[in-house]
Amino acid sequence: MKRKYFGTDGVRGTVGDDPMSAEFALRLASAAAQVLVPEGGKVLIGKDTRLSGYMFESALEAGFVAAGADVLLLGPLPTPGIANLTQVFSADLGVVISASHNPYFDNGIKFFDSGGEKLSDDVEKEIERLLKNPAITLESSKLGTATRIDSAQVLYQDFCKSTFPPDLDLIGMKVVFDGANGAGYKVGPRILNELGAEVITLGCSPNGRNINDGCGSTHPELVQKTVTAVGAEVGIALDGDGDRVTMVDEQGEVIDGDQLLYVLATAGKAAGALKGPVVGTVMSNLGLEHALEKQGIEFRRAAVGDRYVLEALRESGGNIGGETSGHMICLDKTTTGDGLVTALQILAVMKRTGKPLSLLVSGMSRYPQTMVNVKTGQKLNPYDFPAIREAVSRAEEELAESGRVVLRASGTEPVIRVMVEGEDQHLVLRLAQRLASVVAEASA
Repeated sequence: MKRKYFGTDGVRGTVGDDPMSAEFALRLASAAAQVLVPEGGKVLIGKDTRLSGYMFESALEAGFVAAGADVLLLGPLPTPGIANLTQVFSADLGVVISASHNPYFDNGIKFFDSGGEKLSDDVEKEIERLLKNPAITLESSKLGTATRIDSAQVLYQDFCKSTFPPDLDLIGMKVVFDGANGAGYKVGPRILNELGAEVITLGCSPNGRNINDGCGSTHPELVQKTVTAVGAEVGIALDGDGDRVTMVDEQGEVIDGDQLLYVLATAGKAAGALKGPVVGTVMSNLGLEHALEKQGIEFRRAAVGDRYVLEALRESGGNIGGETSGHMICLDKTTTGDGLVTALQILAVMKRTGKPLSLLVSGMSRYPQTMVNVKTGQKLNPYDFPAIREAVSRAEEELAESGRVVLRASGTEPVIRVMVEGEDQHLVLRLAQRLASVVAEASA
């Protein structure tokens, strides 16, 4: 059975379109309750700052309570904060209402198990099997309750600060912080301030509609300008739900997830704290793989999605992994991607070594990489088309050993991502454009 609704990061779509309706959220909560808390239990629900979050919060609350679960409402909180508090409150299930880096008119719903980890594909399939049924309502004596938790932000802030070395602080460091007008807009500046940093804030005035709008990790341009304008040591940009981070060095250059992974891995090795191989994804830059190889650090690739990075880390005994997008997992500190925790680890390396971020990433050179997103009418596998397979083979022959081609269907939208990477930037661009044209024509 293929999953119809769940993608790489929960269920996601445009609000008002199938499946992102209040009625669907009600049935989803009911189905999840029957699979994961059939005898009743404790469920946490958190969200980002989207206007539609109120609607989905109420619908999910009703579905879980009607199925006999007790609900704790956390309000706006980064996704990794919900994963963490699921463990703190000994809850059976954590639920996040967010569409991550998408615009405000999209939303999504994703789950964490009692250990703060994302659900397996098999569990998601079982939930989908029950979605065809109406939501259940138990008799009054078996209904659950709902409670709002006002301390959620403080508890998560304390957790984040606990991951920063106790012998260090951020006194004397000027930091530009962009909260993407999303879930991290309050906790991010508070954490940095409490550690002693001077913080210049951007994207910290959410109105329900401006999440990710020209700000955050997908739009770091204002952070770049601000860092150089105010003479800051570093810039930090989260995405809408706070599980991704993009950083900016003191020269205003964007530092992506691959470069952050290089800094964490090399610092971990130097400190004797690195375990197992470093895990990236099929989209990780070839320059990262080669740079780690020079440092004697093993590198492995997983499928795209932080859940698959986590699985690879578990299987290999590693403790550091991540994606180019800035989904980073420090497994000795978190169970899922956490933008704030990742940023704190990078700041700690800067403080410990006394080196600017530009110098810390200088050991890695990024190969030219071009990504083209081709919109399709529906989700599909590009390798199902003979014309696309043939075009990929021709491109790989031209690149020989100096590059890679990756075609991947997005897990959250009807898009085929065409990525070409290699030493020759002009060849990379030409091949990417050619492949994108073939994909568009074949999938039309």
